[in-house]
Formats: sequence, structure tokens, C-alpha cells
Amino acid sequence: MKIICVGRNYTDHISELKNEKPEEPVLFQKPDTSILLKKQPFFIPDFSNDIHYEVEVLVKIKKIGKHIQEKFAHKYYDEIGLGIDFTARDLQNKLKEKGLPWEKSKAFDGAAVISDKWLQKEELPAVDALNFRLEKNEAVVQSSSTAHMLWKIDELIAYISSYFTLKIGDIIFTGTPAGVGKVATDDRLVGYLEDQQMFSIKVK
Repeated sequence: MKIICVGRNYTDHISELKNEKPEEPVLFQKPDTSILLKKQPFFIPDFSNDIHYEVEVLVKIKKIGKHIQEKFAHKYYDEIGLGIDFTARDLQNKLKEKGLPWEKSKAFDGAAVISDKWLQKEELPAVDALNFRLEKNEAVVQSSSTAHMLWKIDELIAYISSYFTLKIGDIIFTGTPAGVGKVATDDRLVGYLEDQQMFSIKVK
């Protein structure tokens, strides 16, 4: 399986990081070794002093697809999850300044939190209007809706599949809203999708 991530998909987050609004989705990948193991804490890596949380709605692909038309994209997933794209912001900024790839800042071990459970699409409101939030130490730090995405889920699936064949079990991280911030030792991060708790992570 592969993890395909979408960057700069919420206008408020683009403004927050002073990035340019892209003309098409920004894509990058994380390896399966980046997945944080279940019931394990997130350990701040020794190569960064500025690890940021980025909560994101996830989509799990259920069948193989290539060059999927947007009107058929809904047939390629049934399950919606929630996750965190941990980012070494200090390292990412250095890489961006030099025009280098982001992988070291985005794809390190433990950098991908995938929710403990997946929710069935038919049991949720419309996928283009899902509410989600992240709490850090019981305070809400990110809160948004997929209604604010620049590119909706079906658009993303169509676009991604024009470059990469999507396979069963692949996971798409659909982008993060504003409110990203630094984590510290002993933080507790809890994610909610439509008020259902999806994960709880301890930072060490």
C-alpha cells in the first residue's frame, strides 16, 4: 500500500504558512514505514526542534484504478478515516529554500498517524461536508470541514489516478486546514470526525 498526501488544499492553511495558492493539487508520498504503529506514542525525532501536527481526513481506496473519471471516483472508496501528517517544519523550510524534495521532513518513521477505525461513507454526511477537529491537551487547535477543500475528494482521486495507479488499501491524506502547530513532550493529541473519536496519540 502507499500513502499519497495532498498539500495546500485549504486556503486558510496556505495563508497561514505564507505559501502560494497552487493551480493544481500538490502531491507527495509517505512510505509504509512512516505509519505510527497502533497504541504507540509519537516520539519526537532528534533531527528536528519543530515538529508540527496537521490533522487530515483520510480516504481508503477499495479497488484498482487508473485515469479514473471524477464522476466515477465515488466507486473507488467506502471508508473515511482521520490522521495526522506530522511535519518537521524546520527541516521542511530548509529543504524548500533550496528547492529540494520534502521527504525527509514528511516521510520519517512515525510521521503518519492513521485512525484506529474507519467509518463507512454511507453512515456519514456528504463527504464534501464532513466536520473534523484536532484537540491538543483538551483544547481545540484545528477545526474545519471538507467543504473548505480547494479540491474535493472525488476530484483528488481523479487527479491522483492520472499520475499513479491506485490500488486496494492505498490511503489518501486530503490536506490540512489552518491551526497547525508545534508538539511537545507529554502532549496528548485526539482527533474527531463528525464528533466520533478517531485516534488518541501521546507525544514523547
